[in-house]
Amino acid sequence: MTARIGVVTFPGSLDDRDTQRAIRLAGAEPVALWHKDKNLHQVDAVVLCGGFSYGDYLRAGAIARFSPVMEPVIEQAKAGLPVLGICNGFQILTEAHLLPGGMLGNDHLHFICRDQKLRVENAETSWTSDYAAGQEIHIPLKNMDGRYVADQYTLDKLEAEGRVTFRYLDFNPNGSLNDIAGITNEAGNVVGLMPHPEHAVEPLIGTGRTDGLPFFTSILKKLVNA
Repeated sequence: MTARIGVVTFPGSLDDRDTQRAIRLAGAEPVALWHKDKNLHQVDAVVLCGGFSYGDYLRAGAIARFSPVMEPVIEQAKAGLPVLGICNGFQILTEAHLLPGGMLGNDHLHFICRDQKLRVENAETSWTSDYAAGQEIHIPLKNMDGRYVADQYTLDKLEAEGRVTFRYLDFNPNGSLNDIAGITNEAGNVVGLMPHPEHAVEPLIGTGRTDGLPFFTSILKKLVNA
């Protein structure tokens, strides 16, 4: 039976179709989920994609966090449903308190779009098992509010528990504390990151590499072997 991975579309989402394509390339079935629908249609995992949900009013992700679809996403994520938040999706996950910390505007106060070098710090989550710890990859990055922040206690806890999943290398593009590009929850089923793996799944687009595809093959293997 084919694994079914839901992709939520909010008003202002930009990368839902790209994410669906990445899921399809990995061998799973993408399922479109609408922000007003509380029914997740029995998907096996969920991706909150990039974009500018609700125009980033108030704070990036602050309004989307209260969309009807987030009620079952939050409930089921706490029960073990794999959830990936990409860029705006990461912002939504912090607003929903599925991941700790928060996102602020880039320290240079400009939108940034570039190919970003990352180091894989944790290859044991539902979304990163097809990587190797310490592996260096290149993933496109595009954001205005990508600066990850948290209090010192939270930062120390994330580092001590190995919950930093990705770290910026060579250049910190937004001022994120500890060069953090992505994190996971304690159970490893919820992952958020600012770079866009769905834009690095085919040689023709993005970085010209396929460094982002393992996100989607990782979850597929997790679901098939469950």
